[in-house]
Amino acid sequence: MLTELTSAPETSPLTQSLPEQIAARLSGRIVTGIYAPGQRIMEQAVAAEFAVSRGPVREALRLLEKDGLVTILPRRGAQVTNLSIAEVKEIFDIRAMLNGLRDRQIAEAPGRLQLLPALEAEVAKLARYAREPGLGEEYVETVASIDRLLTRASDNSRLKTILGSLMLQTLRYRQLGLSTPQRRKQSVQNWQKLIKAIRDGDGAEAESIARQRVIDSRDAAIRLLQEGRAGSAENGVGDKKARRAA
Repeated sequence: MLTELTSAPETSPLTQSLPEQIAARLSGRIVTGIYAPGQRIMEQAVAAEFAVSRGPVREALRLLEKDGLVTILPRRGAQVTNLSIAEVKEIFDIRAMLNGLRDRQIAEAPGRLQLLPALEAEVAKLARYAREPGLGEEYVETVASIDRLLTRASDNSRLKTILGSLMLQTLRYRQLGLSTPQRRKQSVQNWQKLIKAIRDGDGAEAESIARQRVIDSRDAAIRLLQEGRAGSAENGVGDKKARRAA
């Protein structure tokens, strides 16, 4: 069963501990909506599923709590955190600033052109997915892949660490922010503009685009939460994964 566990975005399965592997699998279920906000995650059931003792599961849940995906309550165990407008604002405002810094530094780096072929290939995928309303899940996954690509390209090790720690906390809300075809079309235009800014070595423009991209996603997620449509949007994006896991 453990061979089915997914790896964390920046970590190879070969270097992950058993709790980290379990946490990666559970986090995937949380961010795709298979585990709903407020749902309890039972230690004993997870331990039985992965054929391990409850110790590694307990440690995995602590890792998820650190990432903001679950809350561990006394005598009640772990519960998936609820989606929150306040959390959206906090996380996305931080990401807007950090992504802006990252993309500015990349655009101003002497070796920036070496990154362009990989970046252009991923953004071309986004353009295809944005034209198909039913490919929202693929779009979100590719955006996450581009974010990892850009973070790895940064020369700022501390910035990499901070952005990596925000990845899982952001993903559920990113799905909300990119849950409509209109938003995905808007998003891909921003990514295309970023390619031009990097090619031109325009750090100020790259920073502005990065911030706007995150703010657009933030505002879209907040609107859905205010309208009470977050659950249906999140489940819609993660629907294929839920079917595969069933």
